[in-house]
Amino acid sequence: MASFDLSSDAALLEMLTAPSPKIKTKIPRRDAALDPLMIAAAIASGPHITRNHAAHDSAEPLPPDWSQEADAKPASQRRRLTYVSRQAPRRQRLGEIQIPEASRNNKENDDAPPSASPVKKRRPSLAIPTESRPVPAPKPSPVTVKCMARTRIPTPHGSAFLHLYHNNRDSKEHLAIVVDPAQYDEQSTVPPIRSASLDAVWGPEETETERITRGAYVGRLSATSRVPSAPHEYHHPPTATNVPLPLVRIHSECFTGETIGSMRCDCGEQLDEAIRLISENKRGAVVYLRQEGRGIGLLSKIRAYNLQDLGHDTVTANLMLGHGADERGYEIAGAILRDLGLAPKDADNDTHEGIKLLTNNPDKVEALQTEGVRVVERMAMVPRSWRTRDGGGESAAAPTLGANSVHGPDLDKYLRTKVLRMGHMLPLLLDAAQ
Repeated sequence: MASFDLSSDAALLEMLTAPSPKIKTKIPRRDAALDPLMIAAAIASGPHITRNHAAHDSAEPLPPDWSQEADAKPASQRRRLTYVSRQAPRRQRLGEIQIPEASRNNKENDDAPPSASPVKKRRPSLAIPTESRPVPAPKPSPVTVKCMARTRIPTPHGSAFLHLYHNNRDSKEHLAIVVDPAQYDEQSTVPPIRSASLDAVWGPEETETERITRGAYVGRLSATSRVPSAPHEYHHPPTATNVPLPLVRIHSECFTGETIGSMRCDCGEQLDEAIRLISENKRGAVVYLRQEGRGIGLLSKIRAYNLQDLGHDTVTANLMLGHGADERGYEIAGAILRDLGLAPKDADNDTHEGIKLLTNNPDKVEALQTEGVRVVERMAMVPRSWRTRDGGGESAAAPTLGANSVHGPDLDKYLRTKVLRMGHMLPLLLDAAQ
């Protein structure tokens, strides 16, 4: 007779009849009986509020002992509490923005009776139309200049004082070449042409050596002579008789003509001729503005030269590059002349002696007069090659300082364009060029 193992059956019977074990942690249900979002949506569903604004605010706070107050009043007098959002729907907010504007534009319709038929309100677009009012451009601040340094420069035509200026209009360093031999004479009664900003005291701690180093000195500087200047104002007519009017030239920078000897223009010759004429006059200045290529810059100027080789003149080449025929300005030149005492600081000052201007450009005369500069006389800048058309054995080398003259077909075409298209006053050009 076979034997059976009853231990496994006993274990199974004990497991089935044993009490249920205690659960240590109980995981809560994820699906709550009443979802708070559903409650908020149900509260927000009404004729005066949309669902997306339901949770922007809470209900109005209940008064103290609300249950007793509700029981004490009849149902008709009970205050009904409603859920109010402080942020109105977008359509309503946009409408409130447009209402004041419409009321200003349609004041005559304020007393009109309401229409019997309801008008469907048009949904405003995202871009709210506003009344366009032209905003006036801010008035530019007056141009101010300050002479940062001054030194003596010997030239082929005599000594001159080179002034370097900073200004509040651009970051360029403009220059002034002053010819004034009277500054070397201590007994001279002629007012010297000096920079007021240079001779001013720049600070209480400025030393005498610092003033002399930046050029604020009197007379000729040497190892035995170092006299610092004092602040001054030279804006009165000279007391001496037979004093020539200062001769002034407003010259624009030209790298190609003044440095590498380009014969497309006579800029280098004009600069040299201006210093020569001012030295003969013994009183005057050249204001050297950093306005390369009539204000368009060296890069555009080089490109314009290529267009000129294709047959275009200097004006058309500038226009093809998107520039004006002449983009120069003379506000800084006027400020430099005022700093040197060559123009009155007050535009209504009729006692200033005025200047003689070396130029062929009528626009330059008008621009300086607009800046308050009194132009008493205009002196023409006739090319040297035109005064001796056959050359006379003169060298046609580079038109650097001290050179005789520059001439050639490129120069004649350039000068002819300035007369015919830019109004320069050179009557000799047509006779000489043709």
